[in-house]
Amino acid sequence: MSEECNHNCDSCSVSDCASKSQGGIQKCKPNRYSKIKKVIGVVSGKGGVGKSSVTSMLAVLMQRLGHKVAVLDADITGPSIPKAFGLNQKATANEECLFPVLTKTGIEVMSINLLLEDASAPVIWRGPVLAGAVKQFFEEVCWNEVDYMFVDMPPGTGDVPLTVFQSLPLDGIVVVTTPQDLVSMVVKKAVKMAELLKINVLSLVENMSYFVCDDCGKKHYIFGESRVESEAKRLGIDTFEALPIDPELAKQEDSGLIELFEGDYLAKTIAKIEKI
Repeated sequence: MSEECNHNCDSCSVSDCASKSQGGIQKCKPNRYSKIKKVIGVVSGKGGVGKSSVTSMLAVLMQRLGHKVAVLDADITGPSIPKAFGLNQKATANEECLFPVLTKTGIEVMSINLLLEDASAPVIWRGPVLAGAVKQFFEEVCWNEVDYMFVDMPPGTGDVPLTVFQSLPLDGIVVVTTPQDLVSMVVKKAVKMAELLKINVLSLVENMSYFVCDDCGKKHYIFGESRVESEAKRLGIDTFEALPIDPELAKQEDSGLIELFEGDYLAKTIAKIEKI
């Protein structure tokens, strides 16, 4: 593989590349019991910015619009999706495939925590095994008929996110960040990684952007003035959102009641995804 490889075999001019001679990394395909129309990745340059929260809200909002929705929890070492939806039962399987667990409103979910005997047990696997698990979730789960699948991606730009980017048939990604300068720098890395792999960046979401005071109703920018709009324009992203620090939303997520949240959060992002 060339030292200047951008991991996209289709655009590569190197003729003697080992990866290219092997056909590159093949895109995963659903099994014969599954029909998945659109796959949207939710990514972040680093952990702890609310990526799983945004994934959960996007799934809930899309479900409310009447679409058939699924969530693939690809963050194998830090699975948060089952807790947000209050899922405690284990996934089942037959001789042919795994079956996703349904949330209260009918969203299909697959996560490593739905397979572990002890949900608090750490997953101590190396990169190739982690990436292999994500591909198995896509290919070996009976997803039925899905209009939109949201993939809660592993954070960062390392080996596992790269393999997932290359393996899953992503129709676009939503990038999640917070207002700090450091996070802004890491977001650029995630966006540039997507550009190298020719994946469409649909929206930039700045989480924990501000806090609305209960007494005066004013917005307080605890981490500094929001820069999501200027950052999005600088990165060539035409859709962006600023989400507040919402204690009630956090409480619902911690209680497994994310499907009860209210608000017009992520409306622009949902509209952009529906236009794909």
